[in-house]
Amino acid sequence: MRAFADLSEQEILALAISAEEEDARIYANYADGLKSSYPASAQVFTEMAQEENEHRRRLIELHQRKFGEHIPLIRRQDVRGFVRHEPLWAVRPLGLDRVRKQAETMEFEARRFYERAAGRATDASIRKLLGDLAAAEQSHISLAQRLGVQHLTADARQAEEETRQRMFVLQVVQPGLAGLMDGSVSTLAPLFAAAFATHDTWQTFLVGMAAAVGAGISMGFAEALSDDGELTGRGHPWLRGAITGLMTTLGGVGHTVPYLIGNFRAATSLAFAVVLVELWAIAWIRARYMDTKFLRAAFEVVVGGLIVFGAGILIGSA
Repeated sequence: MRAFADLSEQEILALAISAEEEDARIYANYADGLKSSYPASAQVFTEMAQEENEHRRRLIELHQRKFGEHIPLIRRQDVRGFVRHEPLWAVRPLGLDRVRKQAETMEFEARRFYERAAGRATDASIRKLLGDLAAAEQSHISLAQRLGVQHLTADARQAEEETRQRMFVLQVVQPGLAGLMDGSVSTLAPLFAAAFATHDTWQTFLVGMAAAVGAGISMGFAEALSDDGELTGRGHPWLRGAITGLMTTLGGVGHTVPYLIGNFRAATSLAFAVVLVELWAIAWIRARYMDTKFLRAAFEVVVGGLIVFGAGILIGSA
């Protein structure tokens, strides 16, 4: 995976071309999925797809003038710093509010990309086109907001508040939730395997703390190194890494602390209750901030956690 800072001007143009093509197809899919229930909103996305295709055409023409006919194959997934989005465009039926939110986030990220790319360009014509496209993506954000009238006011500060909330989710909630999920689930197997293998609460506590701290360090470094935040606006990588690491450790410590109780049966019962609370809390956070239906989130998190929990008991009892 390449770093954005290592891309040449030709590669930046090639990346922009592939990104515009992908976004145009996504917006066309939105339009197709919404046309039966929300024809006016579908037309908005059709217009956005057409504008993305026009941006791609301008980028291709500039690439032909500057670098020739061959366009290198470089995509978002080849460059560090882009957020991987849920393939909402492939889901039917489409929810209008979720589509609007994702469209706004995509255009915000596209604008940041063009602003960073224009800042790195040394050729005047490339710099001008990238700057023009950054301004165009800003107008797309306003266009996407037309899909959610209930969120719009005449006061521009309302739009700024929505952007701030989305950035809070990207910079704090997402890394924190990823850490909490990993810490709560991944430490279940070693903790309960140690508990049922030894029936020693102090030894189980030490194993649980080691698993929680180790998982926190691992997840913290993984998050910090996965995205430098330059393109996505997700914040400083080491801050995100710290949030992820701390929440991972917290997720593992929660069901480890009961083993400070000397009685094995009481400690295990309390630890199991804490696990249930943790899993339901994770499901609620996913439903509240990540646009996931609560029952679906609960099924995915709770069932997955209980499977890991059962695996730990089976291994420890062998």
